[in-house]
Amino acid sequence: MLEHRVVDRDGVLVVDNCSGDNSLKEIREALPDIQTIAADRNGGFGAGVNLGVAKTTADYLLILNPDTYFEFNSVASVVDFMERSPDTALVGMDLVNPDGSRQYSARRFYSVFDVLARRVDWIGAMVPQRAKSHLMMDAWETGKPFDAEWVMGTGFVVRRSAFEEIRGMDESYFLYMEDVDLCARLWRAGYKIKGMPGAKLVHDHQRSSAAGPLTFAGRTHIHSLFLFRSRFTVPLFRPPGVGRIIGRKAGH
Repeated sequence: MLEHRVVDRDGVLVVDNCSGDNSLKEIREALPDIQTIAADRNGGFGAGVNLGVAKTTADYLLILNPDTYFEFNSVASVVDFMERSPDTALVGMDLVNPDGSRQYSARRFYSVFDVLARRVDWIGAMVPQRAKSHLMMDAWETGKPFDAEWVMGTGFVVRRSAFEEIRGMDESYFLYMEDVDLCARLWRAGYKIKGMPGAKLVHDHQRSSAAGPLTFAGRTHIHSLFLFRSRFTVPLFRPPGVGRIIGRKAGH
């Protein structure tokens, strides 16, 4: 990130969410002029983001997972677009695998069937077009910024004023769905969410959210899905779209 001048050193802040290893010590030794925060508890991804944002003053906030890296400064074009689009609160980066293949990080809001198709391989295999629609594959091919219903929290730029208006990330989610919830609340507040082809960010990840339902990751994901469903519309079969999401008042 520093190598490609995505941000200056004084604009970097690393939050350690009680990682339990020596990563924070190593960062401080390797980059002593980078601001770091050691959380006193692991409140989850959203809590970590809120903690970091509270210590910054920038008008635009770049939120990144630790398993990401840049190959060039792809953020400048995002900020330029947001400067010209005041109704856009959040732009999702174009996440790619290390081999350059796209991860399709902009998605449609879930129906129950979409959840099943994602977690049960044989159901997903029966409806490949449904997966293509859910991942908004055609929208990415235009090469232009497009309305995304929600984007993955792995890497995105958010407008501080909008983030603060909706009181940041919802810390009720320990892991998973907090990004879906954030986007839903921004839509409800009258803003737009965009996916931006070409704003590349390499994401070297493992898809833990697709793990079996009895694993910690699987159980946490299911819990977060039920929490989201208690606050927003999640129809049985037809995806709700932005309209139904913003049309129902949240329970918080």
